[in-house]
Amino acid sequence: MTSAKSLQQEKSLQDQQLHPSSGGRHAAGEDPAKREQILEGAKRVFMRSNFDAASMNDITREAGVSKGTLYVYFENKEDLFEALIARERSLIVDSVKQFLNDNAPLEDALHDFGVTLVTSMTSDYTIRAMRTVLSVTDRMPRLAQRFFTATPENGYTVLKTYLDQQVEAGTLLIDDTEIAAKQFIELSSAGIFKGRLFGMCEAPSADRIEKNVRSAIHVFLAAYGRKTNAD
Repeated sequence: MTSAKSLQQEKSLQDQQLHPSSGGRHAAGEDPAKREQILEGAKRVFMRSNFDAASMNDITREAGVSKGTLYVYFENKEDLFEALIARERSLIVDSVKQFLNDNAPLEDALHDFGVTLVTSMTSDYTIRAMRTVLSVTDRMPRLAQRFFTATPENGYTVLKTYLDQQVEAGTLLIDDTEIAAKQFIELSSAGIFKGRLFGMCEAPSADRIEKNVRSAIHVFLAAYGRKTNAD
């Protein structure tokens, strides 16, 4: 049974969140450190269990927060899972964007982008997340939709932007950069991603990813690289 002291402490915590003082406390649901703490706890729970097996009680225990605090930040388990996916996707996008800049040679930029993205796509966490979404798509279509549209940027969009810049600079000759971006990613992950997703193989080695990406660059530039008069 919950003691009167515990109830008072919980009420005090919620009052502090809902009515922060001028001493720098965050309003309810606005403390980024607390939100990150909850997401990290949720990530560990989802890695151990599938979506249906994981409970909000499991997450509160893992994250070290009260249930009242958890619900201040996230409405339900679906909302929490969506936020976690959006955060992980943003981390991946931030990591690959740094390689797509005008200071690096084209082949080097495509190489570093491809290796980093395919490594992330085939990681244990990403594969588990995708399997989770596929398993609940029929009864939770909104979760599947949010999985693919949770953030405005993803691997395809940042590569498309880079390809647009290269076309404008005259480095590449591409009629449709949206299709070209998807083609490069598909080529880079060919024979790896679907095998991982359906449990047909373990995480690919660095050498396997490197070989895939090098081959993808060769095919991609053969199709879209600017031809010289000597060619």
